[in-house]
Amino acid sequence: MSNHEHTAGHDAHAHGEGMDKKRIWSVFFVLLALTALEFLIALGFVHHWGILQKGMLVNVIYIALTLVKAYYIVAFFMHLKFEKSGFIITCSIVFLFIIYFIVLLLIEGGHLNDSFTHQPIFPHK
Repeated sequence: MSNHEHTAGHDAHAHGEGMDKKRIWSVFFVLLALTALEFLIALGFVHHWGILQKGMLVNVIYIALTLVKAYYIVAFFMHLKFEKSGFIITCSIVFLFIIYFIVLLLIEGGHLNDSFTHQPIFPHK
């Protein structure tokens, strides 16, 4: 019986340090500002005013802003920020391996595409 009371008390304590209304709204406004910045870059700087050209710089800016938004969503709304550090490290390592395997698959697919394009299996006559 005491083990159950200890577990219930631990769960109540763990959820108490989570999100309150003030933090939810602050995270919401940070995400809103990042999204507005992405729209400002896409519609204002690139298309309307022509300050930035489509290309690598704009893509890097979009990827960086998207990663910051993903951090806020995972850390606060999925409550990963309030977990133990071992669990956070485990999730991060798994995420990095997934990204690594995606990059490897894209590189391998590019090599296969090049080899099939330049040396077709069934050449045209």
